[in-house]
Amino acid sequence: MSSLWTPDGEHNVQPESSNDEPPVSSGEFDHLSPEDREKAEAMVKEMAAAQERIAKTPASVVISTHLMGLYELAAIHLSQQPPNLKDASLAIDALGAVMDKLINQLGENEETLKDALHQIRMAYVSLEQRDKTDADLSEEDVNSESE
Repeated sequence: MSSLWTPDGEHNVQPESSNDEPPVSSGEFDHLSPEDREKAEAMVKEMAAAQERIAKTPASVVISTHLMGLYELAAIHLSQQPPNLKDASLAIDALGAVMDKLINQLGENEETLKDALHQIRMAYVSLEQRDKTDADLSEEDVNSESE
């Protein structure tokens, strides 16, 4: 029996059987109402099907998807007002670290990911410089007012 991690915790998932029986052990859902049991069994089937789809997908594709998630996370933090540079930096560094380690292993998505990493790094530097300039101007205003 394998398991599948979800935000709600670890769930045991049995491989799909050849018949139409739900992939659950007998008695596992006995405490549920018939309606809740049906929902739970459907959820287990969906998780098993998702696991099967993932198993059939090349790892490079799954990893590329996760890397784009890191890119999107960085972009979200950079788009905040004011930009959350600390968390954006963490996401960008994670994206870069994984890509550096997996050079020539990400298949057809690698060039797109390299471009995305370059773009998000440039956006970060631009916003970081803008924040420093704004901070310097604010400090000058405070100093000129106190004179």
